[in-house]
Amino acid sequence: MRPILMKGHERPLTFLKYNREGDLLFSCAKDHNPTVWFADNGERLGTYRGHNGAVWCCDVSRDSRRLITGSADQSVKLWDIQSGTQLYSFNFEAPARAVEFSVGDKLAVITTDPFMEQTPTIQVKRIARDPSDQVGETVLTIKGPQGRINRAVWGPLNKTIISAGEDAVVRIWDSETGQLLKESDKESGHKKSVTSLAKSADGSHFLTGSLDKSAKLWDSRTLTLIKTYVTERPVNACAISPLLDHVVIGGGQDASAVTRTDHRAGKFEAKFFHKILQEEIGGVKGHFGPINALAFNPDGRSFTSGGEDGYIRLHHFDPDYFSIKM
Repeated sequence: MRPILMKGHERPLTFLKYNREGDLLFSCAKDHNPTVWFADNGERLGTYRGHNGAVWCCDVSRDSRRLITGSADQSVKLWDIQSGTQLYSFNFEAPARAVEFSVGDKLAVITTDPFMEQTPTIQVKRIARDPSDQVGETVLTIKGPQGRINRAVWGPLNKTIISAGEDAVVRIWDSETGQLLKESDKESGHKKSVTSLAKSADGSHFLTGSLDKSAKLWDSRTLTLIKTYVTERPVNACAISPLLDHVVIGGGQDASAVTRTDHRAGKFEAKFFHKILQEEIGGVKGHFGPINALAFNPDGRSFTSGGEDGYIRLHHFDPDYFSIKM
């Protein structure tokens, strides 16, 4: 499995997202410029220029026409994917972190960081079908979690919002009222900051990765803990295969703790686990720094990793990957 090395970002990667068809890959990094690539050969198509800070997260509309990005420059921007034009900018009093379109693309959930006197928030915005009708008003604001809210995503049928972050608690909120419905308990939950959250293809369960060196699989409706995957390093990124019963987990030291680098081949690896048996299947090495982002192609036949080293590595699976027996 020879990876395709995609170099375009000057700074560490923060997030990777495929469109629904799986022909385009969108990458976010600390270098201000979200980038779009052809997902089969890793060719760079273009960049979206307008942010003035690290870009933490992005999402793509179902029809692959709109891109939404959240940035440390205290804005969330909507873009026309094809032309690269900025369609709208939602402005906040604090850095924006997580962004996700609802099913149907009529709403977006956004998180803002704690900043100066500001407490962290989860906000819901309406997304207009015609960009010229777009307004900035917030439909719902949720407060409560302590510390950064690293991820917020829509639950089944957009009825709930699932959030997780620095306080290590996974929470499910009512997306109409903002009421807290469920939260993970201290015993079964994560012990340190939750860095990442990835949903299954059907949205019925989701995976969280944490600095406590584990990833956990949860039921999206009941918040029942289903599985736990234990690794030797803090987890910065995770993803669920849409095709096989596999999850992939990546990480390394916390970005701020990387001081001396090893001169051998990149030793930071994406580890594959069997989703049900919780056993490690194998690993894919290559990055020269912690892995900060992971994504499976929607067809399950390739995956990408994004590193602190500024590289995206695109791996098309070999045929024998599909016949691994546990």
